This record gives sequence, C-alpha cells and structure tokens, in this order.
Amino acid sequence: MRLLLVEDDSVIGMGLEYSLSQEGYQVALCPTAAQAREELRRELPGVCLLDLSLPDGNGYDLCRAVKELGDIPVIFLTACDEEVNVVMGLDMGADDYITKPFRLQEVLSRLRSVLRRYSRTACADNAIFTVGDLQVDPRRMRVVRAGREIPLTALEYRLLLSFLQNPGQTLSRTQLLESIWDVAGDFVNDNTLTVYIKRLREKLEDDAQSPRLIQTVRSVGYRLGDGYAAQ
Repeated sequence: MRLLLVEDDSVIGMGLEYSLSQEGYQVALCPTAAQAREELRRELPGVCLLDLSLPDGNGYDLCRAVKELGDIPVIFLTACDEEVNVVMGLDMGADDYITKPFRLQEVLSRLRSVLRRYSRTACADNAIFTVGDLQVDPRRMRVVRAGREIPLTALEYRLLLSFLQNPGQTLSRTQLLESIWDVAGDFVNDNTLTVYIKRLREKLEDDAQSPRLIQTVRSVGYRLGDGYAAQ
C-alpha cells in the first residue's frame, strides 16, 4: 500500500520511511506541504501520516486537501495532544492522532487499526440506507434528509453508519467508541462521544431535545429509534 509520510524532521522522517518500508508500505516521504501536494497530484496514497507543524504550512490544511480527493485515511503526527487540537483534527476528517515521541509499534498498530476500520466500512458500500426521510449513500459518503444534503464530519458519519448497520440493536458507549475509534486514547472518552451524539441529533432530528432517530437507552447506550429501521 502506498503511504504518504509528511514529516519535516529528517531523523524522524527517514526512520519512519525505513521502518514502514520494511513492513511492506510504499512510502513517499515529503518534508514540506508543497512537496506533499505535488505528490498528491502525482499519485493518490492509500493512507497518510501527516505532521501538524511544517515549515510552509500545517497538517490541517493537508488533511483537507487529502479528504477532497477521496476517503483516504489520515493520521496526524504531533507534539501537541491538547483535546481542542484533537477535536479540531477529527472534525477535519482525521482518523487518528499520534503524539510525539512515539514508538514504531504504536504507529504500526494505529495504521492497522485505521485500515481495518476502513475495510469494514467498505463492506457496506454497496447498500444505500433509507431511514424515514433520511438517505445515506456510503459509496459517496452522502447524507440527504428530505431532499437536502446534510454535511457531516468523518466521525459523525461513521457514528451514524454504526447505527444504520445495527438496526434494532442497542449499542453500548464502548461499542460506539470502538466503531469510530479503534485505538484507545485518553481524549476519546464518554464526553467526546456525547459531543458527537449531540451534534448528530442537532443535524438530523426535528427536535434534538426529544430525539426520535437516535434514542438513549439509559445506563446502556444508544439505538436507532423504533420505526426507523434502515432499509
């Protein structure tokens, strides 16, 4: 698999390039945002590792550029792990967040985890879900309600897909966290999940305070509401 690695620290970059190549990845190492954009024009990668701080830009802008080209997994490499930066990255479509300094095995584990998640999602890509006046097309990552397209972030979309793929089933908070984020992290907690459930309800419900689509099952988790079985 082709992997785009954007890292301006030559020691970290060359070390990762060598180690990932030994694991079978075809690594394209770019030390600047400009070189990364040129590489993206030349050939699309299967997954990206992006440093946040670059001499001529930042990983956030590169992440946007990658996601505009397709549903390509993105993992950030950064020395800053404050929750506000993590949530910002997730909202832009990032799939994981690795804090420096890190060990090679951690990077490999995160890569495998993100790619497994994408593989599972791809298995459902032939189905178009219809839930009441809501239509979800996984092939295009498109959500339409009553004829109007609803913009969702990558995590909001995966969270919604978790409910659609498990109609009638109550999903625990742990199951939902695992479905959108396979790697444990202190910032991925109940509060984070609550924020994304709230955002989904505000975008998809007639009344977010009295939700019918995504219902709370007290002390257990959440489920797709009665009468909203996906077709």
